[in-house]
Amino acid sequence: MELIQHDFVAELSETASEMEFRAALTLNRVWPRLEKSWRSSSQDVTALQRVFLERLQRHWYALFERLYSLYGQRFDFHFHVETMLESIVVAMLQRDSELVAMDQRREVEADWFQSESVVGAALYVDLFSGNLGRLRENISYFKQLGVTYLHLMPLFASPDGKSDGGYAISDYRAVDPRLGTVRELQQLASDLRKEGILLVLDFVFNHTSDEHVWAKQAQSGNREYKEFYFIFPDRTEPDQYEQHLREIFPTVRRGNFTWHDGMGRWVWTTFNSFQWDLNYHNPSVFRSMMQEMLFIANLGVDALRLDAVAFIWKEKGTNCENLPKAHTVIQAFNLFLKIAAPGLAFKSEAIVHPDEVVKYIGSDECQISYNPQLMALLWESLATQKVALLNQALSHRSRLPPQTSWVNYLRCHDDIGWTFDDDDAAKLGINAYDHRQFLNQFYTGRFKGSFARGVPFQENLETGDMRISGTLASLAGLEEALELKKPDLVQLAEGRIELLQGISMSIGGIPLIYLGEEWGMLNDYDFVTNPAKADDSRWIHRPKMDWSYVNGLCEVEGASFRSGKEEVHYRIFHRTQRLIELRKSQPALAGQEMELFETLNPHVLGFVRIRQGHRLVVLGNFSDQPQRVDGNCIRSTGFGRFFQDAIADEEVNASDVVEMAPYQLRWLIRQ
Repeated sequence: MELIQHDFVAELSETASEMEFRAALTLNRVWPRLEKSWRSSSQDVTALQRVFLERLQRHWYALFERLYSLYGQRFDFHFHVETMLESIVVAMLQRDSELVAMDQRREVEADWFQSESVVGAALYVDLFSGNLGRLRENISYFKQLGVTYLHLMPLFASPDGKSDGGYAISDYRAVDPRLGTVRELQQLASDLRKEGILLVLDFVFNHTSDEHVWAKQAQSGNREYKEFYFIFPDRTEPDQYEQHLREIFPTVRRGNFTWHDGMGRWVWTTFNSFQWDLNYHNPSVFRSMMQEMLFIANLGVDALRLDAVAFIWKEKGTNCENLPKAHTVIQAFNLFLKIAAPGLAFKSEAIVHPDEVVKYIGSDECQISYNPQLMALLWESLATQKVALLNQALSHRSRLPPQTSWVNYLRCHDDIGWTFDDDDAAKLGINAYDHRQFLNQFYTGRFKGSFARGVPFQENLETGDMRISGTLASLAGLEEALELKKPDLVQLAEGRIELLQGISMSIGGIPLIYLGEEWGMLNDYDFVTNPAKADDSRWIHRPKMDWSYVNGLCEVEGASFRSGKEEVHYRIFHRTQRLIELRKSQPALAGQEMELFETLNPHVLGFVRIRQGHRLVVLGNFSDQPQRVDGNCIRSTGFGRFFQDAIADEEVNASDVVEMAPYQLRWLIRQ
């Protein structure tokens, strides 16, 4: 087999920097070892090696610069660089031919995830279908609903009873045996790909379970693996760090460090005592996690959700959140993927200040990102029946770099935190602290007149901090309405659900439904009977799917067996299904381009979506009362006088005023 010979130093220009020279010299020295890796294949890999070389030449200098800034002063820096490059070769040799072809397409079509046809859903495998085998049997449900992007919540091996919902991983290369096998996961990925459904998995890379083999080695006294984590002999350093750290789960335990009796040491555990934070100051950690990432990529994944990105880099004297080198680590991971598996995107999970969230988003870091600010402010607008704070934030905090996208969600597996900017609130005369207290009271049903049935999560009586758990339907008033058996309240709750879903599907980005939302799943209070879940109120919105019930809701209209409650859930399912269908029919809803416009009504949100000559005007009434919008606002934005409302399927004349029913959503297309 003829292999490619190369001299990277000889290719440098005379003006090349010292860093570029070091990068090229490093490649020259590593290249013979890489050639041996290519020779290990029994196949003719000349074409694949040329692809590797082309990608390496395009990305190596940026990658080397980041690796050098992180680890260049380490004695073993070059060993790790060489080993990581070998890992890329191995990953490329092991990558399925379908995935290789996908990589090549997506390198050209960098906006592949920005289509109006991309509609997401998230689920826990055990709660949705029991296991991966039965999940494959339910692909028809995703097709019926219209889902084209499926996020499976953590499914890799984790200890029973100490899993944090799967976020305490004990083996990145083994599926939880209760859910299936790696082979079944690969088969699922293949089946989804054939049906045009993207697969998204979590990459939990801030911490491992204390039962991971690395943690077990550390507990046994292995000095090499002790350096994989932050382990201290006494409280001296933990106390120095603790001065600047916040507590994530204050009702579970105090502080960020856990005493380990077996070692007689303190371990850094930001989230739970059984989740040990990884030490990315150690290049062995970066290299090992990069290898785990490439393994997961080769299972057939389209995107990886990077869990807890804000916490991955620690420095004394800081709050150890959103530090510059956290971005450097993610950018380096990204560059490894651009060489080995460029068809895969990163999704950022950063539930932090809005100004920090956007820093993780870029073609060189995370191409897509959760949009926690939009989620919080949609609920804020529903509680206040006004859109001022939502408008204020969207006016200057929603734009993203090219070839990136928001993931817009209303509920997820996690809680709701009120992540709006205090200065945005202050500009409107709103005291941010008091307003968060109001929202907490409103969504736990403690505020007079509230329709919501949420429950507190991590309520801190000392500080007043709290987050909210609950399903979309229960928070939007459906639980209360059904309990009171009042049809008018049911109608209002259904309107709130459709309004929020419709804004999420049209405002720009990938809409993501936590499955169960599509038919109005209510809170499940029975979680308290399970000792492993009773202390975590988030399980209230993670009930098990009742397929005998859901299959009935998917049947044709007029089924005689439906009760009044079933009719409500049937309507919600089919309205959600229709919104998804309508979204896919509107080219203007691709991409991120969105312009707000003034509706001259404090209760009505207005924006226009524009894409390659297509325009869609969106109006959303957040009030429980009818509202009016001056037709001039719509004419000057939509460039027309007569419009077709795609949702109501009626003509709208913008010559005068446009009427809006309580919680009505309009998608207006110029005729």
